[in-house]
Amino acid sequence: MADVVSFRKEEHAGPVRIERAEPILRITLNNPPANALSVAVMEALGAALDAVAADEAIRVVVIASTGNVFSAGHDLKEMTAHRADADGGRAFFEKTVRMAADIMLKIAALPQPVVAEIDGLATAAGCQLVASCDLAICTDTSTFCTPGVNIGLFCSTPMVAVTRAAHPKQAMEMLLTGETIDASTAKDFGLVNRIVPQQYLRQVVDKYAAVIAAKSPQALRIGKAAFRAQAGLPVADAYDLAVATMVDNLFADDAKEGIRAFLDKRMPEWN
Repeated sequence: MADVVSFRKEEHAGPVRIERAEPILRITLNNPPANALSVAVMEALGAALDAVAADEAIRVVVIASTGNVFSAGHDLKEMTAHRADADGGRAFFEKTVRMAADIMLKIAALPQPVVAEIDGLATAAGCQLVASCDLAICTDTSTFCTPGVNIGLFCSTPMVAVTRAAHPKQAMEMLLTGETIDASTAKDFGLVNRIVPQQYLRQVVDKYAAVIAAKSPQALRIGKAAFRAQAGLPVADAYDLAVATMVDNLFADDAKEGIRAFLDKRMPEWN
């Protein structure tokens, strides 16, 4: 595996903490104890995603959290306080739920692969965040759920991401029962890629991200966009898109260099 990247510079501390060590960026939810997705947290997270989207020096993004809860989802106290608004909270409810949906769309549209680093509970919109990331690595004590049904609030927006990450019947099981699943079950369902002991989580994620970041940056960007685009297409249309993508990719500088390097039996030098 590639060498672990050394993170030295903390650029911002607040609702989210940002650490940069090119070619990897770590975005850490910093709203303890539950890392709830309050408006302030979502504004900061959305701004961080917007900033990195145009940053060609960053090839992989990691989303992590502080404490022993990855994220408890929407800030229900913040939402409930707005029931006293003149409209009963409707405008605020629409704002906060839309903000969460926009963040998930930003992750999907981000040129760089996004890896979720989970240590603890990921519930409701927190589970939605995990499911929206391209890859996910969790500790063996992490748990996941979409418990809205338990409080009369079906997890409709988390449903969108969860049903695209997990098998439909397994996603429906989570949504209908609201029960918490363990890390092993989450891996079986397709929500996470790997499970590691807690003491090795950061080390494994850093190595994992470094391996991906060592690949062609052009290939990573082309590949993520194509993967997302073909996933919702009929098979024939997906192949049409894939063929066009592969042909265009063959003309990219990195593909030319990578093929030459393979034939010359040497390591490629990416642009």
